[in-house]
Amino acid sequence: MRRMRHIKTLGLAALVVAGLPFRATAATRQIAADIADLQGVLDRAADGDEIALAAGTYRGPLRISHRLTLTGAHGAVITGDGHGSVITVTAPGTVIRGFVLKGSGRSLEKMDSGIFVDQGAHDTLIENNRIEGNLFGVYLHGSANAMVRHNSIIGLRATLPGGTGNGVSVWNAPGAKVIDNDIRYGRDGVFAITSRNNTFSHNRFSELRFAVHYMYANDGEITGNVSVGNIIGYAMMFSKNLVVKDNVSDHDRDRGMLFNATNGSQISGNSVIGGLQPAERWATAENRGTGEGVPLTDKSVFTPSGGVRPGPEKCVFIYNTNNNRITNNWFEGCEIGVHFTAGSEGNDIRGNAFVNNASQIKYVGTRHLDWSKNGRGNYWSDNPGFDLNGDGVADTAYRPNDLIDRVLWTAPAAKVLINSPAVQVIRWAQAQFPAILPGGVVDSHPLMSPPPARRTAAGSSAR
Repeated sequence: MRRMRHIKTLGLAALVVAGLPFRATAATRQIAADIADLQGVLDRAADGDEIALAAGTYRGPLRISHRLTLTGAHGAVITGDGHGSVITVTAPGTVIRGFVLKGSGRSLEKMDSGIFVDQGAHDTLIENNRIEGNLFGVYLHGSANAMVRHNSIIGLRATLPGGTGNGVSVWNAPGAKVIDNDIRYGRDGVFAITSRNNTFSHNRFSELRFAVHYMYANDGEITGNVSVGNIIGYAMMFSKNLVVKDNVSDHDRDRGMLFNATNGSQISGNSVIGGLQPAERWATAENRGTGEGVPLTDKSVFTPSGGVRPGPEKCVFIYNTNNNRITNNWFEGCEIGVHFTAGSEGNDIRGNAFVNNASQIKYVGTRHLDWSKNGRGNYWSDNPGFDLNGDGVADTAYRPNDLIDRVLWTAPAAKVLINSPAVQVIRWAQAQFPAILPGGVVDSHPLMSPPPARRTAAGSSAR
């Protein structure tokens, strides 16, 4: 023991003699707004130090190349010079807290951001900032286990979202979390690509193309988010083993939720609420986000006849999506409740509420699909069935579509005949003789009452 103490004493003495810095604990350094060389302060600080900036405006861009905590008092603003990212982080364990950050460059190719977190900067924490008017808000570029929480991220207000960046971009950043942020304007609220084990929870999105955009990203959780007035709420593409739970899409324009090649996932407790929307929101289709795995819908449906029209066009679009459990969701007030197509198979769809949609289901196919299991189906607001034995399940099956619906899907001009006696006879015959119905969705055990109350954008419940 004496020998070990002697060696430690000699080691400390050697550091002092050599003139090298030694700190038993991390230091906190207070910085005034008139600092001439903030980058120099960051470069000279030791690992673990806290650099606390007083209120005032500081010039960027800045680079954090070793582990620091950078905090700002109320009113601390860091402004970039319009080139590159305002703050670039390359060191693991960095914390950035309490700033207004603005003034990034405009290069999509260079990923100019309010905060750019590089691949080596794992376990970075970004919280309680206002990140405003940058091309990208936060870019997690390969930074594992990063956390972005409690920030307000306000993107560029460009005419076309294709010329803007995302609120938070997550590329190959396993374990990264985006929690409890307010994100407005720009391209997508959160965009995840080629990643895994990410968590996006309790964020609020508005005035965007997609609220959450998921591509080639597996084993993630998208829970408790609210999307209001975006083009599409939640777009899950080419991903598997997701948990999509308790999210709200409130009056998004085209689709509340979209699943394209999303497999083996749990989709439950979500609410898509539609209703009448101003016609000008539908007047153009340039910003619909096609070309990135979103199949293009006939543009004729986006030509308003005047006044207002229901939106979203589709509460949910399910395309080439297999082996999912879709339960206890609420789909209300859309032109189409669920558009189900492209060979989607093996899905367990039950316990959902389809309420006051112009068309509850659109299924173009010849197979018969039973959307019930173990004696439990879904609730349909337009189901005229009875429950004579009082078990909560209608006594007869519910069929949302018939032969006339299929004709209208393929030849919309036939709507002029919808009230003709011939059409009414065909529909009566199909109701009396179900065997002549074409393939389609049937609910053998439709529920007589809806599942538990849906969530609204305000976070309250309603029936």
